[in-house]
Amino acid sequence: MHIKDIALTTYRNYDRLALEFDDTINVIIGENAQGKTNLMESIYLLAFTKSHRTPRDKELIQWDAEYAKIKGTIIKRNSRFPMEIVLSKKGKKAKLNHIEQRRLSDYIGALNVVMFAPEDLNLVKGNPQVRRRFIDMEIGQIQPRYIYHLGQYQKVLRQRNHLLKDMQRRRNEDATMLHVLTEQLIEHAAIIVERRFQFLNLLREWAAPIHRGISRELEKLEIFYRPSLDVSEDMDLDAIKESYIAKFHGIETKEIERGTTLAGPHRDDLVFYVNGRDVQTYGSQGQQRTTALSLKLAEIELINKETGEYPVLLLDDVLSELDDYRQSHLLHTIRGKVQTFVSTTSIDGIEHEALQEAELFYIEEGIRKK
Repeated sequence: MHIKDIALTTYRNYDRLALEFDDTINVIIGENAQGKTNLMESIYLLAFTKSHRTPRDKELIQWDAEYAKIKGTIIKRNSRFPMEIVLSKKGKKAKLNHIEQRRLSDYIGALNVVMFAPEDLNLVKGNPQVRRRFIDMEIGQIQPRYIYHLGQYQKVLRQRNHLLKDMQRRRNEDATMLHVLTEQLIEHAAIIVERRFQFLNLLREWAAPIHRGISRELEKLEIFYRPSLDVSEDMDLDAIKESYIAKFHGIETKEIERGTTLAGPHRDDLVFYVNGRDVQTYGSQGQQRTTALSLKLAEIELINKETGEYPVLLLDDVLSELDDYRQSHLLHTIRGKVQTFVSTTSIDGIEHEALQEAELFYIEEGIRKK
């Protein structure tokens, strides 16, 4: 799978930009604030319909423009098809093969993308929300139906929290609607948790040996799911639902007192252990970065196994954050099998033969310089 070309219209600092890409490695070079990350973001958005940097689509549209458009041509299993995202004040439209898709689950997954940016180094040491977002985005690529359940869960969660807040303030003392929303929440929560357990089983298979290789056989990586209630990967969907029913029954009074939902996938976390020690708490910066790199490389292999094709890889200003050994390991691993986009202020000092074969794009103030 690779992106043949992309065209941007009034997107961020790009008035108009049209580029054709190499199917191996493309290096985006430019000083800070010239548009390198904006270009990387546009590829990510083309795949996921949302930015990895902001939840507000209006920030992506030039201030004096009516809309922003991203259009790309995708090559997948020897077939070619266009993808298009249009952002406007009226909302967002996603087209696949010229046909507007009304559900995200029908669109996401057509283009598989893995991004590795400096903030992803916080995957290990950052807050749980970062790790939940990581797992949700990756499951959504290989199981688009997951996006539907996640969206429905978040919708019911907002309604339930609003009701709990009203009950806390004694504006509503009837628990009937709370029980209805709790039942709806459990239906989607159980599916989300079950899929997360399944995904982590697959991720472990790839991440552990990759981590062992990067650490020169010195470290063993383990990944665990830390749920907000007593469930395990050995439980089936019905058993997970029963655990949720018991949990919510037991904490209903406390939830009303606090005015918020106290259990569910939105409160779960991942935890990483290296040689039996929690990397977030006790790991060195090097171990934390090796863990993050192992997860990203594992994603690539997992997506290939599940879809039959390698995803597109975006390395946004991350090479300079890695030492020479990890940098070399990354570039060696992806060489020749993954279309890769690298953004950087300079390729000086990156001594790897993979970059010598790359297509170079120099960006200045939203314009490609020859």
